[in-house]
Amino acid sequence: MASPSDPATQLVFAPNVLHNQSLTSVKFLSSCFAGAVAGILGLENWHGFALFAASVLSTSFVIYAINCRGKPARYLSGGLGELANPGQDNIFTFILVWTLFYGIVHVYD
Repeated sequence: MASPSDPATQLVFAPNVLHNQSLTSVKFLSSCFAGAVAGILGLENWHGFALFAASVLSTSFVIYAINCRGKPARYLSGGLGELANPGQDNIFTFILVWTLFYGIVHVYD
């Protein structure tokens, strides 16, 4: 266990670490919404994944510009890389919602 005088623990402020959970929630909701849009529009193959990439990039840009004020390294430990990383669970969520909405909307096509 790290002592309070340890330099690494002094850089971590507990309320800010808890606030980073909202970043994960925003990325999750963005991937759910993108999956629903891809399914409703009937996108298939690479077109759906292109929509996912566009949603990840646009969400990352909005967080970069508004929440991080252009300095993500100040607010996130991984900096810009952590901000733009979609996360494996969000990719699986996108595919799940994409196939769900595609199956619901385009059942008789």
